Amino acid sequence: MTKIRVTKQFGFEMSHALLNYDGLCRSIHGHSYKLQITVAGEPTHAPGSPKDGMVIDFSILKKLIQEQIVRHLDHSLMINEKADLEKLNALGQMYERHQVVPFQPTSENMVVYIAEKVKALLPEHLELFSVRLYETANSFAEWYAEDNR
Repeated sequence: MTKIRVTKQFGFEMSHALLNYDGLCRSIHGHSYKLQITVAGEPTHAPGSPKDGMVIDFSILKKLIQEQIVRHLDHSLMINEKADLEKLNALGQMYERHQVVPFQPTSENMVVYIAEKVKALLPEHLELFSVRLYETANSFAEWYAEDNR
């Protein structure tokens, strides 16, 4: 049968800071991220089924990524676990939505982080093909399964 790729795009607002970076991005700042998740699989062949001809119903993919990935990242601060977290915690409610991660929160590292999370969520009949994360309208990082086998 034929393998098809389907992509769903998401948007979220998130801030980050790069620990020990030698430029402006060492300060907490935010972006309007665009996230594209592409999965691959064979379309269902089930005449009469409401899912006939689909690799995955876009609404199911949307719900999965929105609830398990985007909801946690949106309007949060992503920061390296090696940062001074006491100062962050002292700021109270202004920074209660934060993601402390064991890596430098660059777009490159974030696509790997997101890819690992998405792979664990997908039904068995689907494979994650790619993750693309736009940090700005003109800059993005992407992860491809075939590059990571």
